[in-house]
Amino acid sequence: MVTVTISVPEDLKRKMLMFPEMNWSAVARKAIVERVKLLEKMNKQLEKSRLSEEDTIALGRKVKRAVSQKFSKS
Repeated sequence: MVTVTISVPEDLKRKMLMFPEMNWSAVARKAIVERVKLLEKMNKQLEKSRLSEEDTIALGRKVKRAVSQKFSKS
């Protein structure tokens, strides 16, 4: 197994120290594994997409606009 070093803000480190029983390395490893699985799944779905990068950016902007309008009306 390789070693990876991560940086966390000092206030988070102080909070982590309040729970010495936690294996923070295992927590980080699990989070990384879950994120990689999600990204792999997304990549697999995108392989079948016929949208260009410009198309996806335009769609993303439309979605952001719609969500923004929905919540500004609330």
